[in-house]
Amino acid sequence: MTRSLFSARPGTRRRRLLGAGLAATLGLATAFTAQAQKRYDPGASDTEIKIGHIVPYSGPVSAYGTIGKAAAGYFAKLNAEGGINGRKVTFISLDDAYNPSKTVEQARKLVEQDEVLVLFGPLGTAHNLAIQRYMNAKKVPQLFVATGATRFGDPKAFPWTMGWQPTYQTEGKIYAQHILSTKPNAKIAVLMQNDDFGKDFLKGFLEALGDKAKTMIVAQSTYEVTDPTIDSQMVNLKASGADTFFSITTPKFAAQAIRKAADIGWKPTQYLSSVSVSVSAVIKPAGPENAVGVISATYLRDPADDMWKGSKEYEDYKTWFSKYYPSGDLSDSLNVLGYSSAQTLEQVLRKAGDDLTRANIMKVAANLQYSPPMLYPGIEVKTSPTDFYPIERMQLVRFNGTRYEPFGKVLGD
Repeated sequence: MTRSLFSARPGTRRRRLLGAGLAATLGLATAFTAQAQKRYDPGASDTEIKIGHIVPYSGPVSAYGTIGKAAAGYFAKLNAEGGINGRKVTFISLDDAYNPSKTVEQARKLVEQDEVLVLFGPLGTAHNLAIQRYMNAKKVPQLFVATGATRFGDPKAFPWTMGWQPTYQTEGKIYAQHILSTKPNAKIAVLMQNDDFGKDFLKGFLEALGDKAKTMIVAQSTYEVTDPTIDSQMVNLKASGADTFFSITTPKFAAQAIRKAADIGWKPTQYLSSVSVSVSAVIKPAGPENAVGVISATYLRDPADDMWKGSKEYEDYKTWFSKYYPSGDLSDSLNVLGYSSAQTLEQVLRKAGDDLTRANIMKVAANLQYSPPMLYPGIEVKTSPTDFYPIERMQLVRFNGTRYEPFGKVLGD
């Protein structure tokens, strides 16, 4: 005969009632805890994380499109390995043709229609500026933007926007300091893109030159991204008698400047912004023989440099590249940027765990210390709630006809 709970003796009955109540309470607590540990904003679920991205796959700086393809390849690798904490990454990368108004349109689509959790790595200074207020009003992370403009590291005014690469002002200061130490009487000509990218670079350069800027800079010229060439600017800069040339240019115009300088017989010491350090996108079109001696700075390992070959970091990169981006150019350093910034986002999302809210993602991003394998040795990603500049150091490099060679020590804050 089976005895019911209520037919037992009084003491036994009380113990069973207490046991049943305790079990029920523990069950509810466990269920509540499990539920409390998982918090989602739009773009996240038990099975998926939606990431938005904007890059110019077309237009005057379409060379940067490879950054988006490399990032897509990295997320494809993550998905093949089980995703991030068991969640598949849906990577939605859109083209803005390097047009700020198009950037606005694409950002709205990603946030309001695709409902991404985060907008990752949108490229361009004017382009991120065009969407910065919108992203912050929507409280959607504008995270690891692909521009070195200083305005994207202001957590008080824009707590939902964070940079990734070194700032243009920091880089400009590094070049100026090198000129002052090696060629204090230099006559400098400057060519710059006529937008916030160019102005930010120039500001750091001028600040580091200090009072000497008035006498050292003998010519300055600008170009628009819609210009077909910069030939006339280069002829005018040569005519100034400058013996040092600072090229604040994006890849297409950087290649044109190097080639034109050679064509007109101008042989200044050349400094080139790191956004155009790519051998395949800049040096090869310009002619490697014309670029010998060009000085730039980097924070990434150059995949075209034999010094890294055989290292675990490079071999892992090469293995990934051959499987997930076989149509790309292995030697293009822009792909290292896409790969390394995607790895940084992966770290943030992994650390966020099951709290995939936009606020928590920014909290994690603002407390980060990480060394992506393909960053240059001695350089790391490090942030704090008051420091939204993840990478603040660079290595000077000089092109030797085949590759960029590092010289001196790692510089920066």
